[in-house]
Amino acid sequence: MTGVRRFVVLALALLVSGCSTVPMNSSTVQITQAPARPAEVVGIEPLPPEPGATPEEVVRSFIDAAASVRPGHPVARDHLAPEAGRTWSDEAGITVISPDYATVTTETGAVEVTANPVGTIDDRGSFVVGGAATFTRQFTVVQVEDEWRITDPPDGLIILEPDFQRLYEEAAVYFLDETGQRLVPDPRYVVAGEALPTALVDRLLAGPSAPLAAGVRNPLNGARLRSAVTLADQAAVVDLTGLAAEPSPALSAISAQLVWTLTQLGNVTIRSVEVRIDGEPVDIADVPDVQTRGDWAGFDPEAVPLASTGHYLYAGGVYTVTAGQPTPGPAGQAAYGLGDAAVSIDDATGEPSFLVGIRSDASGATLLAGPYDGELATVLTAERLSSPSTAATRSEVWVVRDGTSVVRLQAGGSPQPVTTPTLQGLGVTRVLRLSPDGARAALVVEGSGLYVGTVVRAEDGSVALRDFRAIAPDLTRVVDVAWRDSGSLLVLAGDPGEDRIVPWSVGVDGWGLTELPTAGLPSQPRSIAAAPNRQPLVDAGGTIWQLFGGTWATLVRGQEPLPGTAPFYPL
Repeated sequence: MTGVRRFVVLALALLVSGCSTVPMNSSTVQITQAPARPAEVVGIEPLPPEPGATPEEVVRSFIDAAASVRPGHPVARDHLAPEAGRTWSDEAGITVISPDYATVTTETGAVEVTANPVGTIDDRGSFVVGGAATFTRQFTVVQVEDEWRITDPPDGLIILEPDFQRLYEEAAVYFLDETGQRLVPDPRYVVAGEALPTALVDRLLAGPSAPLAAGVRNPLNGARLRSAVTLADQAAVVDLTGLAAEPSPALSAISAQLVWTLTQLGNVTIRSVEVRIDGEPVDIADVPDVQTRGDWAGFDPEAVPLASTGHYLYAGGVYTVTAGQPTPGPAGQAAYGLGDAAVSIDDATGEPSFLVGIRSDASGATLLAGPYDGELATVLTAERLSSPSTAATRSEVWVVRDGTSVVRLQAGGSPQPVTTPTLQGLGVTRVLRLSPDGARAALVVEGSGLYVGTVVRAEDGSVALRDFRAIAPDLTRVVDVAWRDSGSLLVLAGDPGEDRIVPWSVGVDGWGLTELPTAGLPSQPRSIAAAPNRQPLVDAGGTIWQLFGGTWATLVRGQEPLPGTAPFYPL
């Protein structure tokens, strides 16, 4: 089939309910009211198979037909034998493959498709990055009225990456961290269009993705939509049932979840949300019926204290990026010969309060801790310690001891082990970075690459780090990682075209791996630091640099770079 004929442009007037906008299964939602008006989708619609098409052309056209917005994918069914057309389900998930796939006819007459896998989308709209194994699938074809048709299509969709990017929008649904202080993003991929808000709320009500579920709270558990989400003048109305309507702390959290989820869409502009339960607006003291993000700023998933200024190490002392000034106290005066450090900010004062530093020498590594501006004491020794890491939701620091065991240290406390049931099986962990919300941790594992795990806190106070998943298997020689925000990472890893280390950006689920510029850097970066709404920092050539737009610049614009290593942001 020629590329010219692959798609046709037409306008589709679709009455689409929230649970049918994404061709995947979800929890049952009873929709008693259609959207306010039909969702007008104008786009590129695939064509049925050409008369006389060969088996390979039919299979390729069937894959092209996944790029449709029509419910049930009727054009894809045109490629199937009658019985297969009746039984095939397009709601069993999505497999995304690279566009440069190959088809070949086997000795048995089947058509084999071979492709590089990009990833899969599960029944909740969550993306899982593809592994190293090649995607392979055989299609059996038979002649039906002298035309070749497929008899055994796999349930679900096989879609090319450019088509997926064109049709689907990435958006986060939000759950609460274990402290109840802030929202945690959980990425979803939903068909773009006017029905997107209903589909996204449906995904929110279905609950967190499997890897994240044990690390977050969901006050919306058990809630259902009474009707589709309606929009008017950039305001959305969400009518729920299955929840208690009387005022409670849960109603505030629920409202925050819905408002933050709906006001971050790209293709549909929503600035405010009215939350109703069984038809009545929620009654929350000092909060209007029509709510905005400003009403729930306290749950901001990317909130960072004003005092979160970049820090780095130089000649054994701790410095800030503000004109290269040493921090107050003995740590800033290089009294401990530190080579790495982290700082936790006190919630009550908003000021740096707890400092942890690492001193390494021929005898091993020592972890020291104490007040930000006071004396530090030895709390842990090891052969090797990873760079310490903090989160914004707790005054504690995490490190990896000797590459295999994870330890957390609370301010004023003693080191406590973190249970990691499967970490040793991955290999030696060189880097661990807590996400700003403390719900996840990113790890660099020697010889294995980049992983993200979930932080699970039990009622008895014990903590586990589990449910590890590789999120960037294409990256090699991973050196360091930092959280740009709670939903994306910055990574230092190998450039596949050259023998050098370069910065990359990638989503927490592995989607959107992108190489970042190196313009301005004097040499390869060695470590990286980031925080929400802050300029990323790296050390390169023994000096500190920050990213402005697409160029790395010195800390003091127009002046010589300041010497230093191991940058970090207090949280």
